[in-house]
Amino acid sequence: MTRWTIDRLPEVESDLKRLDLSVRKRVFKAVQRVSQNPLPVNEGGYGKPLGKHKGIDLTGMMKVKLRSDGIRVVYKLERRKGRMVVVVVGVRTHQEVYRAAYERRLLHDL
Repeated sequence: MTRWTIDRLPEVESDLKRLDLSVRKRVFKAVQRVSQNPLPVNEGGYGKPLGKHKGIDLTGMMKVKLRSDGIRVVYKLERRKGRMVVVVVGVRTHQEVYRAAYERRLLHDL
């Protein structure tokens, strides 16, 4: 299958810099793997669809987990353009990664 184009919001660079180098490498590998099929799991892809939870609306966005590292990668799929936009990379502590995704969604009109 053809890989989708991967784009990142500018803030993702600082997300990645906060991670240990070995974790950062695993994130890059995971994103590359997901880009082969970033569709939702119910369509045979890797992404888990997000929705509304505790006032945070991430409907239309998806996540993948790096379980061993406790990292979440939230992305938006733009099917017509054949690209996945990485919105946030971070630890799931107390919904912070999802709040950041929501704020960036509003900021970048995603």
